[in-house]
Amino acid sequence: MLDRDQLETFATVVAQQSFERAAQVLSITRGAVSQRIRALEESLSLVLLVRDRPVVPTPAGEVLLRHVTALRILEGSVLQTLAPTPTKGRPIPLAIAVNADSLATWFPEVLKELLLSEQVALEVVADDQDHTAARLSRGEVIGCITTDPKPATGFLAEPLGAMEYRCYATPAFQRAHFPEGFTVQAVLKAPAILFNRKDALHTEFLKQRFGFPVDRFARHYLPSPEALLNGIVMGAGYGLAPSIQAEPLVAEGRLVDICPGDHMMVDLLWHHWELEPALARDISALIVSVARRHLAASSTPLPPVDVLSDTT
Repeated sequence: MLDRDQLETFATVVAQQSFERAAQVLSITRGAVSQRIRALEESLSLVLLVRDRPVVPTPAGEVLLRHVTALRILEGSVLQTLAPTPTKGRPIPLAIAVNADSLATWFPEVLKELLLSEQVALEVVADDQDHTAARLSRGEVIGCITTDPKPATGFLAEPLGAMEYRCYATPAFQRAHFPEGFTVQAVLKAPAILFNRKDALHTEFLKQRFGFPVDRFARHYLPSPEALLNGIVMGAGYGLAPSIQAEPLVAEGRLVDICPGDHMMVDLLWHHWELEPALARDISALIVSVARRHLAASSTPLPPVDVLSDTT
């Protein structure tokens, strides 16, 4: 049986990315941290950490970190069950990775149910949907929303639906910068608004529109969906935004779809552990259920959603 103190020390080192900071969090010496990690590695005959700056888990360490996270969830669920009613047990800390556009549109419904349940102490890690899966494989989160259809070994990928993106601008911006339509010449001159440097959606849209890559265009980076949409609304540029986020502004006449014949459909999936504790399983079912009520039909076949169980 694995030593629980050693496991908690290992998880703390990974979370803090440092032996020194882990020692401060655990209120023990740096030497004690090293001793526990060394003993854990020797018991498993595996190297669990890359001793670098920052300290990161090895592939074996990632597997072990998922085990520690599952233990924490299981223990927290047991303590909540055993807590005298009506007193609630201590909320269970856990983390999930969500793309920013989901956070700005349909995901608040999930947050409301999770946060008001008082069962979890939730950390939401926001990242681009093309990069969240790496956090799950490293054991940083119990699940993630991603565009990757292929889960890693030990994980499942459940289709959520598709986020529709259209290209928007203010009517004045369209008249000033696209008087002859959405042409390559106009795109090279008009400032675009992108989420960040990892955001490939805009360039993919241009490639789909024109049939070849277009990259040398002026661009602003506004790294939040709200800031990006506000930048478009103020007339600072044009850009892609989720239709469900922009439709009210289109209805008010403040924005127009400058490429009405073109749009992008981004399939989203929920990756999670194949074998997960009951609480994590219920969170997965909640996310899948809410997403499928709000997102467009996905090109990926959608299996039936499990009925949520009682997590109390």
